Amino acid sequence: MTATTQQRQQAGFIDLSARKRIAALLDAGTLHELLTPFDRLTSPWLERQGVVPQFDDGVVIARGTLDGKAVVVAAIEASFQGGSLGEVGGAKIAGALELALEENRRGNPTAAVLLLETGGVRLQEANLGLAAIAEIQSAIVALRRYQPVIGVITGPVGCFGGMSITAGLCSYLIMTREGRPGLNGPQVIEQEAGVAEYDSRDRALIWGLTGGAQRHASGLVDAFVDDDIAAVQASVADCLSRAVPQTHRSDDIATPLARLQQVDTRKQTDATGALQILTQGAVQ
Repeated sequence: MTATTQQRQQAGFIDLSARKRIAALLDAGTLHELLTPFDRLTSPWLERQGVVPQFDDGVVIARGTLDGKAVVVAAIEASFQGGSLGEVGGAKIAGALELALEENRRGNPTAAVLLLETGGVRLQEANLGLAAIAEIQSAIVALRRYQPVIGVITGPVGCFGGMSITAGLCSYLIMTREGRPGLNGPQVIEQEAGVAEYDSRDRALIWGLTGGAQRHASGLVDAFVDDDIAAVQASVADCLSRAVPQTHRSDDIATPLARLQQVDTRKQTDATGALQILTQGAVQ
């Protein structure tokens, strides 16, 4: 292995654990993890279903500064249950956002960064997970009136299900080429609609439709960065410096909705067709 190759691997963001991702983003010496694994906040439901729990329930939350600005950060661990969210993990994220909200109400500007690597709600916890995601979404809407809430989607697990809606509520979204956001994942679409509709093994099609490059070109993402720690950190810092958007993407849905209503769903689309629809409308 050459020195250059080793440096590139060491600089990669995607392969870091959730805890290391937070440490890589925050200013040196400012990280203070909240509700650590030593607090042993495990899901009360997983063991009953034969699943070994994790002491942080797959979610790491912390506070610190990023480029000198106060932030709370929540990172989802993709290696635990596919990054799925249950009652405890979801409550941790919602609590971190509510902490930032209270700080702002006290006159202490505090933004939020969400490192989203998740398949959505944890099936073993079903409605409890959905309720937790709803609390996260409510907290984002309240907080983003004061300070930016920045979502980061970098890894191949992507951001799906209810958490993709959560991502859509963020003030700013940052993605790498490898990331994917979407309401339903490829395997779910294939299962429900058939392989002719969506072949989950066709990686070129999947990333062409939902990968970071496509989402950025479509205007659904604010920043497109390489898988590099410095690049991700610089992009988050840039979003923090922009302050609160005048209009959030989730409040400006009339134009994309009108474009989607033009689509002839009887025809299979590709990356080029999807980009045309999302940016200019369907070809008549």
